[in-house]
Amino acid sequence: MIELHHGDCLEVMPTLEAGSIDLTVTSPPYDNLRTYNDSLEWGEHVWKPVMENLYRLTKEGGVVVWIVGDATIKGSETGTSFRQALYAMECGFRLHDTMIYQKPAVPYDPKCNRYWQEFEYMFVFSRGKPTCNYIMEPCKGAGKRKAGDYGQKRHDGTARTDRHDETRLIKSHKVKSNIWFYTAGRREKGHPAQFPESLARDHIISWSNPGDTVFDPFIGSGTTGKMAIEQGRKFIGIEKDAEYFEIAKKRIEGDGLFAK
Repeated sequence: MIELHHGDCLEVMPTLEAGSIDLTVTSPPYDNLRTYNDSLEWGEHVWKPVMENLYRLTKEGGVVVWIVGDATIKGSETGTSFRQALYAMECGFRLHDTMIYQKPAVPYDPKCNRYWQEFEYMFVFSRGKPTCNYIMEPCKGAGKRKAGDYGQKRHDGTARTDRHDETRLIKSHKVKSNIWFYTAGRREKGHPAQFPESLARDHIISWSNPGDTVFDPFIGSGTTGKMAIEQGRKFIGIEKDAEYFEIAKKRIEGDGLFAK
């Protein structure tokens, strides 16, 4: 099932069934860093009701992945992302994880007195205990014997020597950390801000199961929708800008998957 809506998410979201969404993966148009064809007005009066509606729509055990960053104005970051995270908790969400989307650094003018920016926040909000299908990655020391205290400490900072077992071998794989690195990857012409397909795919795998419903209230070029369908999920999406809506629609139609 694929359901795409061309319209304002503040108007469409209230019409959707409460508790109908298993997972939201979205990157809102934070701090007006892009013009998006002058199609939107952004601020607390928008993101607060969006968050309230997301809580209403999210099932018990469901997750919202909110991918954001902050603008720098007069030498100071706005901190909007943190205000959004705190407000999500006011709405009833748990802050399940604060993850980092690391990307190739964009060089700054050295006169700006800042380090190069190479990450965005990926706040993972949950409504209750979430689904969690851990992504695994190879261990560098696979097959070698463990030594030392393995980094385990007591509350007073001393090593947990009672847990030493130098006969144990390092496993071949471990759970991936919460810092995820991606290059830009494929870009759709006509949209100024897209996250990598693999980023959306990995969150969809992690926080939902086949047959679940994935949602994006700001579908943009359609990355979340495309990857949701590829991973055997249902998808509901909303886009206000007519040009971006057509990009997303054609992107899904190209796979022969558009159903409405």
